[in-house]
Amino acid sequence: MTPEDRFDPDDMPTVPIPVRRVVTTFDAASRHERIEDKPLLTRSTRRLAINAFGIWTKISSTIGRRFNWRPSVEPYVGYGTDDYSRLICRTVYAPPRSEPGRLMRGVRAMLMVPAPATHVRIAIDEAPLTTVQIGSSEIYDKVDRARDLNGETIVSDDQGYLDLVAERRLEPGIHTVSYQVAHRRPVVSQLFTIAPRTPIGVISDVDDTIMVTQAPSPLRAAYNLLLLNPKKRGSVPGMGVLFNKIADMFPQAPFFYLSTSPWNVERSIRNFIADQGFPQGPLLLRDLDPRPKTFVPSGVQHKLEFAEQLMGDFPSMRFILIGDDGQKDPTTYATIARRYPGRVLAIGIRQLSPREYSPLGPVAGLTTTQPIPVTDVPVFTGTTGSNLMKTMLPYLAKFR
Repeated sequence: MTPEDRFDPDDMPTVPIPVRRVVTTFDAASRHERIEDKPLLTRSTRRLAINAFGIWTKISSTIGRRFNWRPSVEPYVGYGTDDYSRLICRTVYAPPRSEPGRLMRGVRAMLMVPAPATHVRIAIDEAPLTTVQIGSSEIYDKVDRARDLNGETIVSDDQGYLDLVAERRLEPGIHTVSYQVAHRRPVVSQLFTIAPRTPIGVISDVDDTIMVTQAPSPLRAAYNLLLLNPKKRGSVPGMGVLFNKIADMFPQAPFFYLSTSPWNVERSIRNFIADQGFPQGPLLLRDLDPRPKTFVPSGVQHKLEFAEQLMGDFPSMRFILIGDDGQKDPTTYATIARRYPGRVLAIGIRQLSPREYSPLGPVAGLTTTQPIPVTDVPVFTGTTGSNLMKTMLPYLAKFR
């Protein structure tokens, strides 16, 4: 019997990590996205899409099992306070010798087959988790609680996702989370534990803020996301230097990276952040599947919900918001500043060139469509990180 075939709870320490059952924006249906609140045509279209996606999932899962594919875990980097941790992972079908988390082109990542209702054994620094909270997603995903009578394993939902809140007092710093399913070796990911009184944090967009994706141009964005070699993705000039100068200025500041990209490409973006020398930090992406609880929310709604979650998780932290004017970040960040007075320290907006908006930009004379937000919070703009540094860093230095 191989090590991965032994799925023995005695292999783990006996001190469990308790988990409280709460509803978070990770798993709660947004009031803007609840299917029952939509017009009849929208409800019908969404239900059709949901049913079609469910059929594809069942067919692909059946095909995978016939090829002797087994459930595997795709681990994502988590974060938390010294009292509780937020963990996210996904169970998918994969060939027996596949390596979870390996770098692949976007088109292959998007075709990963979810492995629903898979039992996962999870540990933080070798201490096991014993229960799970999936919040109100149980209402939509119809998770059978009878399948989870054994508290030593946690059952993924209908699309393979696990959104967990584990109560455990941890020292600030980076911890290790281990995930294991039957017949597989454990896989690990990082957990960023942030000190409760950390005064300043950074929330940054990814697409066209730190990584060149040309999101406003659908064809170019699709090519960059699906077909481009992940190792060849370009960094926005000067942004790496800007981020590292902010990290040097505020050594304890955590960096949270928001993107409207799906979790399928988390590994690709994480490798980009590491390869380009950006400060490490959690990635907050979104589900791809059109379940009623999410149904591919708009980029604005996605970023607003995660920003609100971070505001709640770190009530004494003030945030530096960094984005670009290609995907409504100015409007989104201005909304956050209005909703949370005094919580936003500064806003940095990277301005895209006409060519980045559209291949015909220079010919058609296109300009930016997102005006600078009207807000009481200082807003700094520039086409590169170097431009932003000239005005943004002197202002931030006052809060060192």
